[in-house]
Amino acid sequence: MEHRPTDTFEHSVRIGWGDCDPAKIAYTGRLPWFALEAINAWWEDKFDGDGWFQMEFDRNVNTPFVRLEMDFVSPVTPRHRLICHVWPVKLGETSITFRVDGDQDGKLCFSTRTVSVFIQADEFRKMPPPDDMRHIIEAQIP
Repeated sequence: MEHRPTDTFEHSVRIGWGDCDPAKIAYTGRLPWFALEAINAWWEDKFDGDGWFQMEFDRNVNTPFVRLEMDFVSPVTPRHRLICHVWPVKLGETSITFRVDGDQDGKLCFSTRTVSVFIQADEFRKMPPPDDMRHIIEAQIP
């Protein structure tokens, strides 16, 4: 996966007891959840509080995932905040690729790479990103 830039958006996640399994580490299935939550926080940060909900209902734009890959490096526990570093790595004609690195206590725990497709929500039809979104996203790609 790509090298992480130094100026990524950071989203903090408090890992709770209920996120963990009997081995006292976060359930594997929770890690993609944390990464997706961080991507939604990125959208909210870059678009004046508009995340996936507002994009769909206010802008008629949705970005369903078509690919998710994840590398596991170190366990996630409730001991420290999980800091998710989020950045877009590619913007295509109708798709966007994000990276999320999850760190705890300065140690990399996981890396994800996701691909989503822009669609017109009410028709579930592929579309290019709106121009105002494209402009903001392109400015964030290292």
